Amino acid sequence: MDQAFWAFGRGMGTAALVVLTLSVASGILTRSGRPLLSLPRFGVVELHKNTALFGTALITVHIVSLLFDPYAQLRLVDYVIPFLGNYRPFWLGLGTLAADLLIAIIVTGIFRHRVGYKTFRAVHWTSYALWPIALAHSLGNGNGTDAGHGWFLSVVALCSALVVTAVTFRLRHDFVEHHRTRESATA
Repeated sequence: MDQAFWAFGRGMGTAALVVLTLSVASGILTRSGRPLLSLPRFGVVELHKNTALFGTALITVHIVSLLFDPYAQLRLVDYVIPFLGNYRPFWLGLGTLAADLLIAIIVTGIFRHRVGYKTFRAVHWTSYALWPIALAHSLGNGNGTDAGHGWFLSVVALCSALVVTAVTFRLRHDFVEHHRTRESATA
């Protein structure tokens, strides 16, 4: 049973990495206002929202299952304050930092209309930091377990390629944000 929580927690972490990669990539593409493959613009927005929610659920299961894992010996404080854990404190701390950023993004997303668009967008931009921090956490904490396996490295490579492709698309000189196209059409 001891190994069950460890394996389940790692599995949920890997699944969360995949789903949140889809959320980050679709969030980047949402800003263009263009359809994605056969999905219309509103479909891309829904894909982003739903993958973010599902990824958050997976992260929650990841965190809770590892709380019960006797090998990791995590304390509640390790889930809130980065870099205090006994088990690989730096890599665990990156996971805690990523979770803290995710919470900030979720809270501002829920209260988007109360905090204002500028605050929401400023906090939402931290997802550009959140994703690589979470990726580093998965690689560092997986060292000696999943990180050495080809299947895990393939998952990481595919996730990285997807995010790099989306960011490259976002940084192109001809990228036009959707709200700007809407504003110029009404002017």
